[in-house]
Amino acid sequence: MKKIAGKYANQIQFEVVSGGMILPAQPVSIQVMADYIKEAYPTVEERTGIRFGNDFLWHIHHADQSDWFPSSELPAIALSVFKSFLPDNQIQVASDIQYALFEEGRDLTDQEAYRHLLLQYGIDDNLFYQRLKDPAFKKQAYEEFDLCKQLRVTGYPQLLCRLSETKYQLVASGYTDENTIDNRLQQILNRI
Repeated sequence: MKKIAGKYANQIQFEVVSGGMILPAQPVSIQVMADYIKEAYPTVEERTGIRFGNDFLWHIHHADQSDWFPSSELPAIALSVFKSFLPDNQIQVASDIQYALFEEGRDLTDQEAYRHLLLQYGIDDNLFYQRLKDPAFKKQAYEEFDLCKQLRVTGYPQLLCRLSETKYQLVASGYTDENTIDNRLQQILNRI
């Protein structure tokens, strides 16, 4: 997506929207999903060419010892805060948050998991954490969750192209290679 966003930066405005994939009413240990992830991650690696980091995989292979209770809420709020500072860099920020989880094994439900990105982006710590606690950013995250429900997004990642105020076109659902996305976006742009 970083390459696609760079290629189309002058033609398309990209926005990252949090879907709220993991929103348990009560916190649930990583143990609940660890077996599924153990089975699925080798396929993801094979298909995409990426590798999950040892620090992430430790929590999957040692779920009974892990202190992780995954939730999409804080990462979505954090992304909303980052977008307030870096509205034109949403793809990179989302990528960095994903890297923090899946490569570095950072617990995204811990507010400190984002501190290294503040330094990277030159964002004032106090201002970031003040906004992270601001109910307006939580509201924004939940509005994004609601938008995904309205758009009937059921799998992640998903790429949609907004054609008008109320019309969206599905570009990709699940992992889709760069060339396929590029071709589909070209077709959409040629049509409009």
